[in-house]
Parts: sequence; C-alpha cells; structure tokens
Amino acid sequence: MNSRRCFVAFTVVIALALAACGSSNKATVAPAATTTTTAPVVSKAPGTGVTATSIKIGISLVDFKCIQQFIDFTRPNQQRVYQAFIDDVNKKGGINGRKIIADFHTECPLTPTSDLLVQVCTKFTDDDKVFAVMGNLSDAAQSAALHVCIAKKHHTPVVTFQVTQDMLKQVPPGLMVFPGTTPERSDAVLFQLLKKQGTLDGKKVAVLAQQTSEPAVKAVVLPAIKKIGVATGTPAYLTINGPDTTAAQSQLDSFIERWKSEGVNALFVTGQDAVTKQFIEKVVKQMPGVILLTDVSDALPQGQDETKAGANPNPYEGLYLAGGYRAADYAKSDNWKYCASIYKAELGKDSPGPLANIKVNIGGKVLQDQTYNLVNDACQMVSTFQEIVTKMGQYVNADNWVATVNSYGPIVNRGGGPYAALRQGKYDTDDTFQLQQFDSTLPPNGNWKALGEYQNISS
Repeated sequence: MNSRRCFVAFTVVIALALAACGSSNKATVAPAATTTTTAPVVSKAPGTGVTATSIKIGISLVDFKCIQQFIDFTRPNQQRVYQAFIDDVNKKGGINGRKIIADFHTECPLTPTSDLLVQVCTKFTDDDKVFAVMGNLSDAAQSAALHVCIAKKHHTPVVTFQVTQDMLKQVPPGLMVFPGTTPERSDAVLFQLLKKQGTLDGKKVAVLAQQTSEPAVKAVVLPAIKKIGVATGTPAYLTINGPDTTAAQSQLDSFIERWKSEGVNALFVTGQDAVTKQFIEKVVKQMPGVILLTDVSDALPQGQDETKAGANPNPYEGLYLAGGYRAADYAKSDNWKYCASIYKAELGKDSPGPLANIKVNIGGKVLQDQTYNLVNDACQMVSTFQEIVTKMGQYVNADNWVATVNSYGPIVNRGGGPYAALRQGKYDTDDTFQLQQFDSTLPPNGNWKALGEYQNISS
C-alpha cells in the first residue's frame, strides 16, 4: 500500500482488491482535536435517523466468504472492528451528546447490481432509515450505482472510498465525501510535480489505459499533459475483459509500433489492469529507456513481484507516482497511534501495523490478513463522519451536512496525512502529496523512494 485511495474499474474480483487500497499510509504530524466550531444552519428540521439522543448510520461491508476462491486476502471481524471505533465515540459522549447507532449490512459483490441496489441502498434508506451510509460499497461499477441511489435518489450522505470525479458529479454537491484523493486529481498533481522537476522536458508522452478509463483520460490526463506543455502521442485504450488478455496484448503490440514511429519516450499508465506485469514487461522490452508514470499505487506489489522473481532489470524500475505518506512514515505517526490505541482499548489487543505482513490459512488456502487495512478504514471513516457532524452542531440533517462540507476548510484525516480539506467543489479530502519513484533496491523487495518533501496540494 502507498497512500492514495485506489479506484479500479474492471472485473468484480480484481476490483475487490481495492479493499486493500482503503489504507492511507502516511502522516507524521499530530492530528488536531475535533473541531467545535459549528457551520451555518440551513435547516432545523430533524434528519432521517436522528433523534435527540442518537444518530443511526448504515455501514456496508463486503462478504469475503462468497469471493474467497477468487482473492488472496481476507478481512476478519469487520463488524467488530467498526463497532470498536463507534463504541469509542459513544463512550466519550457521542457527537454533541448523540450516540451513534450502527446498522450493518454485508453483501456479496457477485450479486447483480440491480439486486444490490435493493439490498443495500433501499435497505439502508427506505427500510432502516439511516442518516448516512459509510463503508466499502462493493466493486467499482456497483459502487457508482449505489452512490447515486443513496446520495442522489435518497438524499443521504455517503462517506466511502473508490470514488472518481465523475461519480462526484453524479450526486448533489457535498453529499458524498471521499477521505482520499480521486485518481483524476492525483493525475493532475503528478504532472505538476514532474514539471517542477523537469522530468518531461523535451519528452513525448503517450497514455496506456484500459478502455473503461477513456473518459477520465480525455477529461483529465490529456489536458493535464497539455497544460505543462509536453507533446503527446496516440493514447491506447486496451479492451481488457477478465483473465484472457490475448486481444489486449495484440492491441498493445500495435500501439507500441505506433509510439515508436511517433517518437514517444514516456508512458503514463492508468488503471489496475493496465499496470500489471504482462503489459509493463512488454512495453519496457520493446521501448528501452521509456519513462514510466502511473496513478496506480498498487503498481508497487507488481514491481515487488518482479524483484522476487529475479528480474534484472526490473521493468518497474524508476516508475513515477504522486504518492502520499509511505508505510514507514505512517507507522510512526500520531494518526496511526490514535487509531491503534482505540483498537487496543476496545478489543484488548494490539493492531497489526502498516508494515505488517500476516498470512493466515483458511480452508487450506494461504491468504493475506488485512486487519491493518480494516482498522485504518474504520478509523478514518468513523472519524471523518464524527468531524463533520460535530461541526454541524445541534441540527443534524442532510441539508446541514451539505452546508458543513461546503464550508469546512482544513479537516483532520485520521487515516491520512497532515494536509486535508473539504470545501465547495472539493469532496476528496486528502491533500498530502510527494513525488515518488519505484526503487527495486529498497528492502524488502523494492518500494517507493521519496523525491522531495511532502507537499500540501489542494487544487
């Protein structure tokens, strides 16, 4: 894990790997105390799921048992972990005197999207009448539909990950909050940082993406490259459907020949599928010396796999990323100490940290235990909700939530770095960035190398 909250737009099974992306590894600055300043009051009407003593929230969880055969990780005791952070809030007096009541729902992401809309959106909003919904709402495509159903159709606040700028545009401004950074904003920041460094001076950049990323590439990536005055080659949008990449490989071969003729010598790779070894190996082999750029922090395990396999040179060597705080920094941070202390107080044991590598055997299959990721997710989402509602004050309803988010300003991001903010038109909180590069020599099998200091970039 690096620090950006990932967005994956392809198959359900692989998209669920971004459950691993819900863990920002950063922050060395002590988080400030929860603000007590209230936001402007738009309405005094009681919100759905809100009483004088309680606030009811829906928490959506993924049923890992139903997809266990397709994945190599697990998140045990999800409900208990989320409840630990809610209990901590309640034991400290709740939010402005109101206790949080959690309404959990666990769904299998293999369920068709239309059925999930009923099971998750309708259950939380129509049946259980919650004030807000948080959690990992299934895979990428399903999440988009669920977000629109919950936030737009039912005017219910959402705190979640896996969010793009396009998804934010589909819901009323301020109703959806993402405690991370959208890939589109990460892209723009990456090119800003590269321009400062002069990395792309005199270069010609092409884009390698999966077909589902085409709208974002056209709307954000290509304009960002143009903005810094760098020439571009023909963008490649690969058709990737499941594990059979024969057609995509053939497409890539054709694009590589075109890029050679165009004089392309730098390649921006976006999308979890496109950054996998089978495509990167081919590009590096046929285009020696090409500069690689990406917005996918999960390129790291791909590069580490190449190191373990003895690849020399490693095809990911020198890959650039606009990342956030790295695991080693976050392990020492006050943000992580805050989250870990609550976990220990409530569950009576130490939480695995961001540097943990725990394997468990379930049914004869060895899986990565992602308890750390789960703890950080729960801590970050519950605390973000707490921050916003605390500032909202006495009158808790959706209209005041929107007003609070739109006027918030700097916000504490418990699972993230020291720089974060919400404001009108900006609903992804994370503003901590650093230009990083994959270095295969860093222990244990390669890691992101810092190129300069962490910066507060809120644009």
